[in-house]
Amino acid sequence: MDRLAFTSLAAVQSQTKVRAQITNALANVSTIGFKDSYQMATEAVKLDGAGYESRFQSSLHNSDVINLAQGTVTMTGNPMDVSLNDNTVLGVEAENGDIAFTRRGDLRVSVTGVVENAVGDLVLGEAGPITVPPGQLVKISPDGTLFASSPIDPEAPAVEIGKLMLRDASETPLIRRTDGLFEPLNPEYRGGDFPTGPNSASLQSGVLEGSNVNPIETMVKLMDFSRSFEAQIKMIKEARSIDETGSTMMRLP
Repeated sequence: MDRLAFTSLAAVQSQTKVRAQITNALANVSTIGFKDSYQMATEAVKLDGAGYESRFQSSLHNSDVINLAQGTVTMTGNPMDVSLNDNTVLGVEAENGDIAFTRRGDLRVSVTGVVENAVGDLVLGEAGPITVPPGQLVKISPDGTLFASSPIDPEAPAVEIGKLMLRDASETPLIRRTDGLFEPLNPEYRGGDFPTGPNSASLQSGVLEGSNVNPIETMVKLMDFSRSFEAQIKMIKEARSIDETGSTMMRLP
C-alpha cells in the first residue's frame, strides 16, 4: 500500500513543475518574442534500498526546451523593431555578464547611446555592444547590419556602425534561464556563444513578433492538470482509507 501512496505523492510533486510551466506560458501570452516550451518528459527511477528490486518512482525531467515556432507578427513601421526569421535568435548580455539569447526585437537606443531592448537587455553585436552616435537615425538590414544616418543631411550616405549577433539555432536546442533568456542545452556553450546552424540568420525590420503561446491550448492543459491533480489526491486518500481498514481487520476481538 505504501507503494501506491509514494507513487501518487511523487506524481503530485512532479506536477508542480508542470503547473509552473503552464502558468508562465499563460502569463506571457501577450509578451513580445516570448516562446513556449516543449512538453516535459517523465521516466521511472529505481529506488535504492533493502528488499526486492521492484520499486520505481516516476520522475519529471524539467529541461524547458524552447519552441522557436513563429509567433504572431505585427507591423509597426518602426525601423528599430525587428522580427527574427525561422530559428534565428539574438545575442544579449545578461545581468551577470553572460551571453544569452532572446527573440525579443523591440530595440531602442538607450540614454547612454547603446542598443538595448525594451526591458533593458544590452543587445550584443559581433564585436560587442553597439554604440549609436548622438542624434543619428538607425536602420537595420535583413542580415542584422546597423546603419546610422544624419536626419539633417538625408543625402549623406549611411554609415555602418555594427552588426547584430544573430545565430541560427535550428541544430542547437535552447533552454530557458531563470531570467527568461535562452541559453544552449549543451553545458559546453552555456554562458557564451554557440556555433550558428546551417541556415541563414536573418530578420525583418519594421515588424514585431508576439508570443507563440496558444491561449486556448494552454487553458485546456491547465484544466487537464487540475483534473490529474485531483485524481492523485483522491488516490492518496483512498490508499489511506484502505490501509486503515486493513489495520482494523488485524486487531484482536
